[in-house]
Amino acid sequence: MFPSAVRSSGAAVPAAVSANPATRRTLGWTLLALALLLVWDASGLDLPLAHWFGTPTGFPLRDNAFLVKVVHEGGRDLSWLGLALLLVGIRWPFGPLRRLRLQQRVQLAVSVVLGVSAVSILKTTSHSSCPWDLDAFGGVAHYVSHWAWGVYDGGPGRCFPGGHASAAFAWLGGYFVLRQTAPRAARLWLAAVLALGLVFGWGQQMRGAHYMSHNLWTAWICWSIGWAVDAATRAVLARRAGGHFAADAKLNEG
Repeated sequence: MFPSAVRSSGAAVPAAVSANPATRRTLGWTLLALALLLVWDASGLDLPLAHWFGTPTGFPLRDNAFLVKVVHEGGRDLSWLGLALLLVGIRWPFGPLRRLRLQQRVQLAVSVVLGVSAVSILKTTSHSSCPWDLDAFGGVAHYVSHWAWGVYDGGPGRCFPGGHASAAFAWLGGYFVLRQTAPRAARLWLAAVLALGLVFGWGQQMRGAHYMSHNLWTAWICWSIGWAVDAATRAVLARRAGGHFAADAKLNEG
């Protein structure tokens, strides 16, 4: 009787995962964010918002010391330092990393690396130029939506999505790592990463380095990658657990 019960519970794992309320909520929030992003793109507000900080001769804050040295370079260096410490902490956990299992530390690192990498790859294939490259702000390019795939705007391109914002948003995967064992810490982590990402993105917006949509898409991409890595991790763990159950069942049958 025990082996049959084990087999049925193992078969029920995928159904239980698909019926998980947390999964349904995450899917709902992800789709809502995607819909709002598409509405923002359709509104055409990127260019008017860029005009808040840009002039016909450029962006006065482009070389602002605080935005360049602290928000941009300092934020980037902080993120890379955090990733370096995390990679070391996978093997030799220290501080708060001691509270995370090995699988959780690996999951967080993979989420960050994939988030940053995905945004970087998309940027290299993008024909969209940055606001400071537009003729409206003293550059040579003309505005073309990032949805106009294959259409060149006359500028250098490689501006979509927002690369610097990924230095913060790539850490959104930490929410999925923490939410099962420390839901309050997960919510605080989520709020902190979103706030930091918006600061990074807004700083670049003020300098003319990105449109608002560039940063918002970076957030959505990094969130989706963090969720996908979490789902893949759960699937692997469930498969391993099923294998252990099957091995135990064979031992009991013997």
